[in-house]
Amino acid sequence: MIHHLSIPAEDPLFVANILAEMFGGQVTRFGPYGNSYIAWAGDRYGTAIEVYPIGTEMFPDTGDGQANFRHNSGVSGFVATHAAVSVDRTREEILALGRRHGWRAIELSRGSFNVIEFWVENRVMLELMTKEMTLEYLRATVGG
Repeated sequence: MIHHLSIPAEDPLFVANILAEMFGGQVTRFGPYGNSYIAWAGDRYGTAIEVYPIGTEMFPDTGDGQANFRHNSGVSGFVATHAAVSVDRTREEILALGRRHGWRAIELSRGSFNVIEFWVENRVMLELMTKEMTLEYLRATVGG
């Protein structure tokens, strides 16, 4: 089970607020790195998405310390990292939220299940799944 992941954004606070709206959760600051936030789903698993400014890099400490952060101004903001996330929203609600912010949101087939490609700031893809889509995904992947 994945409990949290991180994504880049041009406007981290705005994106975190939109994600928290999608989750029905809340936003808090992310202490270790400036202008970073966490959108909490408010579920029993602690599900969250950390949102960092575009160009944030995380790298290992040279000693026994925790991960370090730095900024790289030469990045595009596009990433190969993505996540499939189940949300307690309808297809219409997800698509409307994307339209409201001018972000691409489109339902597409992944073979034996569908997802809604929800492009945060039209740079980072989240594959959002309604309850029905989640059931299709589970049937296809674990026989559930």
